[in-house]
Amino acid sequence: MAEQQIAKTLLSANQLTCIREERILFDELSFEITAGEIVQIEGPNGSGKTSLLRILAGLSRPYAGEVYYQGEDITRNRDEYNDDLLYLGHLAGVKTELTAEENLNFNLRISGYDEFDTRGILAKVNLAGFEEALAGHLSAGQHRRTALARLWHTNCKIWLLDEPFTAIDKKGVEELEHIFLDHAKRGGCVILTTHQDMGIIGDDILRKISLEYRFV
Repeated sequence: MAEQQIAKTLLSANQLTCIREERILFDELSFEITAGEIVQIEGPNGSGKTSLLRILAGLSRPYAGEVYYQGEDITRNRDEYNDDLLYLGHLAGVKTELTAEENLNFNLRISGYDEFDTRGILAKVNLAGFEEALAGHLSAGQHRRTALARLWHTNCKIWLLDEPFTAIDKKGVEELEHIFLDHAKRGGCVILTTHQDMGIIGDDILRKISLEYRFV
């Protein structure tokens, strides 16, 4: 009998504690995320979902605890970790004075990519015909699609996505779910927050990390 393949741990949290404005959001939180997983961080507003994502991304430091990328503290292998990380925050991060195409071109180039088909990528997120429109003239959903277009051209294994479905219609959510599944099948992982129900990624596939709101 062939040996069962052991999933590779990409990201792990060890005893994380986060304090904001003298309130403990979560403490002694530990988990591992392996290649091929899709993980939802869930909890009410104020429970620390965004704070946890930012800690995992290395943008914020925890009050206590460590985050490891492939077994090494991310504070000691920052460059390697950043090369393998795609983080999209709650805000779209779209520059309103640039066109949709210019925004995507800028984001891909600062991520180190030299060759890409911006128009082809924008078509995949239903922005065909809006390539030359100033982002300031686009809707909130189109802003979000402009930001999310990076998912269609990235070699990063770890995706950290804060409310990626915001302002996205049902069809758009399904498209995102499909690309999440494809990314997981290729050995990546997706860690996201969302208040929306997913139709394709069911509870048999999705793993959840639950946070609670603490009053003290």
